[in-house]
Amino acid sequence: MAKKNKKISLNTIAFNKKARHVYFIEQTLEAGLSLEGWEVKSLRDSKVQIKESYVILRSNEIFLYGAHISPLKSVSTHVNSDPIRTRKLLLNRLEINRIKEKINQKGATIVALKLYWIRGMVKLEIGLAKGKKSYDKRQDNKLRDWQRDKQRTLKQINYRL
Repeated sequence: MAKKNKKISLNTIAFNKKARHVYFIEQTLEAGLSLEGWEVKSLRDSKVQIKESYVILRSNEIFLYGAHISPLKSVSTHVNSDPIRTRKLLLNRLEINRIKEKINQKGATIVALKLYWIRGMVKLEIGLAKGKKSYDKRQDNKLRDWQRDKQRTLKQINYRL
């Protein structure tokens, strides 16, 4: 039987792998992004990284900080392209109020998880998260190693049969 790899779909632009290692993700939400034209063109070429980005709630609006969208070489010279500018996230008022309630808990934060296309629009998957302790990370690593060893052993047994 062929090995099934978990592939990132063709619609995914960027993925924050580190977030799931550092945080417990309790809930995920889909938010739209307010972008400029040159940013959309750069996203089509996947010239973005969201690993060091973070989300902040400020005056009943949610903003994405630290996401780096590199401008294309062919971008117009009259456009002032700031790769690390603050971008507004587009959410309903109800969703913002729910997020505000969750964030007021101790240790809770909002993390950018994935950037992707849906029907020609750029969406950002954000997660309501709590930080992991170092022993939680070690436990996750042990579990992942054990799962890998288990799969390897089962594969060897299946080949012998």
